Amino acid sequence: MKSKFLEENGIINLISGMEYSLSYAKEGDKVRDYVEDMLERMEIEPDEIYSCIQTHTDKIAYCDGENGKDFVYGRNFPDTDGLVTDKKNLALLLKFADCTPLVLYDKKKEVLSIVHSGWRGAKKKIPAKAIEKMKRDFGSDLKDIIAYIGPSIDIENYEVGEEVYEEFKDFKNRDNFFKKIKGTWHLSMTEVNKEILLESGINESKIDICKESTYKNLDLHSARREGKAYGLNSMIVMMR
Repeated sequence: MKSKFLEENGIINLISGMEYSLSYAKEGDKVRDYVEDMLERMEIEPDEIYSCIQTHTDKIAYCDGENGKDFVYGRNFPDTDGLVTDKKNLALLLKFADCTPLVLYDKKKEVLSIVHSGWRGAKKKIPAKAIEKMKRDFGSDLKDIIAYIGPSIDIENYEVGEEVYEEFKDFKNRDNFFKKIKGTWHLSMTEVNKEILLESGINESKIDICKESTYKNLDLHSARREGKAYGLNSMIVMMR
């Protein structure tokens, strides 16, 4: 699977699903083979590939081709949930199950970012923090930034507790992305991330939303559907 929207804007990308699992904890060194296969499918040979140990933070790491720690594939940052680069031919890889991969790209300044925005990351507004980093560190202008909201769990299958609803009490449009279904709260990861982008000043016409649900699409991993043995999808993006 890939985003035509990103491709049309010059970003090479690929979303993997059930054909692999990028969980190093469960798969070990096999993940290296999976990543090599993905790069071959993309027909790219990046100078370096970056990933991160995702722990639902709002930390975003800059990738310059030399920093980060050696990993079984490429280079890696601990306790990080977002990557950003202004270097071409550097691949950025993010893992997800039901959480949301979100890509930001400024074609004018040539700055690319990808963040992992599940409910905890969204509560911390990690997409907004990536946008601020692009503006502050690279001089990006909001009017030049496009955004892609990748596949995530659909609202019907994402039941959450009252405590999650309360975590978003400071969001003025909270009820745009929460819904009561049969007496319990359900959360739309797509809508909460869209809300953060709009609040940050991204024009709605520059936001593309993937309609695929990780829960409903059996070609994708889903933590809710698979249970404890769930695998990890991944998304790779790169500027050529």
